[in-house]
Amino acid sequence: MVSFVDKPKLLADLQARTDRQAQLHESHIAPLTEFIEALRHECGPDMSIPDFDPWDGGIDAEILYLLEAPGPQAVASGFISRNNSDETAKNFFELNAAAKIPRKRTVTWNVVPWYIGNSKAIRAAKRTDLEQGVHLLPKLLSLLPRLRAVVFVGRKAEYARETIMEQLPNVKIFYCPHPSPQCLNTNPANRQRILDVLREVAAAMS
Repeated sequence: MVSFVDKPKLLADLQARTDRQAQLHESHIAPLTEFIEALRHECGPDMSIPDFDPWDGGIDAEILYLLEAPGPQAVASGFISRNNSDETAKNFFELNAAAKIPRKRTVTWNVVPWYIGNSKAIRAAKRTDLEQGVHLLPKLLSLLPRLRAVVFVGRKAEYARETIMEQLPNVKIFYCPHPSPQCLNTNPANRQRILDVLREVAAAMS
């Protein structure tokens, strides 16, 4: 069996993706995989919904990273993962590493769990997209009993704030910019802002 080193853009490798898929029914991730499978059945074949990443903490996670919507590379790999072959995932991988947050303590999800673009590019989430996605959060949160912190990554993710606080009134809430190249290249200070927030999260979890 091939042993893969955790690194940015790993899921560009077909064998790495195949290996990751084989882990989807491990005990820590199986309930989330079942959640996704049920959602796909409900939404129908026209909706592309990536899986949770088995290399993250699954139902044992203490930290939920909540982003806007899956990008094209999440659709290509089949996973919401910091190992996807795009610059946003690479930035997020490197920032988590710099903040020294073990990924097994985390799980990553999108307010809008299905792809909302076309074959060329993703579009921005509309209010209706966000409303539909937020309705799914209570079920997801019920599968994450160890959550101690939620990090809203980007402004659109903050649409879920009220639902999160209603469901988990004692959870710690954090906000940071989105790690997309557009966000970081337009304002290079945003990289440091994200890192500062992630270090706050790490300190809060210690």
